Amino acid sequence: MDPADGLLDHPYDVYRRLRDTAPVHRISGPDGTPAWLVTRYDDVRAALADPRLSLDKRHATAGTYKGFSLPPALDANLLNMDPPDHTRIRRLVGRAFTSRRIQQLRAPIRRTADQLLDALGPRGTADLVAAYAAPLPITVICDLLGIPDRHRMDFRVWTDTLVAPDPAAPPEAAKEAVVAMLGYFTRLLADKRREPADDLLSDLIAVHEEGDRLSEDELMSLAFLILFAGYENTVQLIGNAVLALLQHPEQLAALRKDMTQLPAAVEEFLRYEGPALLAIRRFPVEDVTIGGVTVPAGETVWVSPGAAHRDPARFPDPDRLDITRDASGHLALGHGIHYCLGAPLARAETEIAVAALLERFPELTLADGDLRRRRSLRARGLIELPVAYAVTR
Repeated sequence: MDPADGLLDHPYDVYRRLRDTAPVHRISGPDGTPAWLVTRYDDVRAALADPRLSLDKRHATAGTYKGFSLPPALDANLLNMDPPDHTRIRRLVGRAFTSRRIQQLRAPIRRTADQLLDALGPRGTADLVAAYAAPLPITVICDLLGIPDRHRMDFRVWTDTLVAPDPAAPPEAAKEAVVAMLGYFTRLLADKRREPADDLLSDLIAVHEEGDRLSEDELMSLAFLILFAGYENTVQLIGNAVLALLQHPEQLAALRKDMTQLPAAVEEFLRYEGPALLAIRRFPVEDVTIGGVTVPAGETVWVSPGAAHRDPARFPDPDRLDITRDASGHLALGHGIHYCLGAPLARAETEIAVAALLERFPELTLADGDLRRRRSLRARGLIELPVAYAVTR
């Protein structure tokens, strides 16, 4: 039996086998395309920072990689770039994506969380993904970008269509969602040029026009990436964090007893069940040796933070959730030059979301119902999270 069998259904069991027997292993993705999967912590960390592993799809060997197809106006983003373009654009975005702006968002994030919890009522059952984990980050990221309230549900539908498509949806649904997003961003950016506001899109436009250092495609692609990544990854992180606590009542009780542990707990949530099993694919620009295995230039490499985080050589007893663990060094938000620009926002949202939920509902448990996860080799997220809750004991 191939040690990678069952990867889609039982990833952590498969990762354990691979780390022990074939830590750099050639696998076939769901679409049949070959890739190299890297699973040990030291190899994953090194690969994430290795400049020989390019994110630029032009380095892929013809016929070996099938990725999600985006139009050029959405594809010129940081997840497809290497230096020097990556360095230039990241510097420009960093000027607008400041810690001061994130700090200013904390109070609005808490207000949104409280409003969503108000809507649940004092007791009952709910799907916490649909009612809380999903609407919170879409509201936050739209506030950051300056997207009007009336269009936010459209963005949630479009993003869900791309990331977690309904099996019953027609094949053209994803293409239609991309076209709709592109059209909307085109109109929105034109509006922001005419009437700038105190939001990230207006800041990015100012950088673009004052110095002529962002192309139109780069500007549009940045807006798309910030929305897409800022929403999707945080939905999964919040859902996974709450589920982890509910499945480990002793950890939930410890956190309720001392909420000052919450920032450290968020780091453990990122390690234990982060939102991405795999980092964005990479392509060697030359033959590269990883973990003693030579990967030919141009072939697809998947490095797995999900596997690295369960490596006992780095994290003792890695399959145990421990909110007091020193989880520093986890790779859930990347490593090296591609470290996530939105990391402070993801941490803030998760910390506030969990705090508001636990403070509001002293009685919070899993409800009857299936825990269905998205069937994805890359993302690690819930489709639904059924909970029962009450304000008082």
